[in-house]
Amino acid sequence: MSEATPHFTYEDDPALPGWKRWTLTDPTRFNALLGPLWVRMEQGHARVRMLPERRHSNLGDNVHGGALLGFMDVALFAAARAHGLLDVGPAVTLDLAAQFIGAGRLDAPVEAEIELLRETGRLIFLRGLIVQGEARIASFSGTVRKFGKR
Repeated sequence: MSEATPHFTYEDDPALPGWKRWTLTDPTRFNALLGPLWVRMEQGHARVRMLPERRHSNLGDNVHGGALLGFMDVALFAAARAHGLLDVGPAVTLDLAAQFIGAGRLDAPVEAEIELLRETGRLIFLRGLIVQGEARIASFSGTVRKFGKR
């Protein structure tokens, strides 16, 4: 099943059963730097997956903290979409707080496990953990502000 807004596609990925591929339709925007993302719901929380590449690395050959911060920010929106809270109209990040607790490797998927804390009329409060396999890489929380339909 494929769903599209003017800015994103959100469709089943036949190569990854149970996952939806969440893609910005304009490849010249920042999100494209992260590469493709996949999303699925698991036991009340959203899981967002990114495949790190060399372009996401730091000089220590780990995933760069800036790449992880960008992933966290974009993952908030992917998770809000998976929770059914964003489908049309723009939204913005109001805040994002992060704590790095480990290094991310380039040879395995990085995933954000994101829970919805609360939704109000215009605000979505989320909290997440960046993991790679069993390793915990970072924790984060953020607030997204929804705007009305245009």
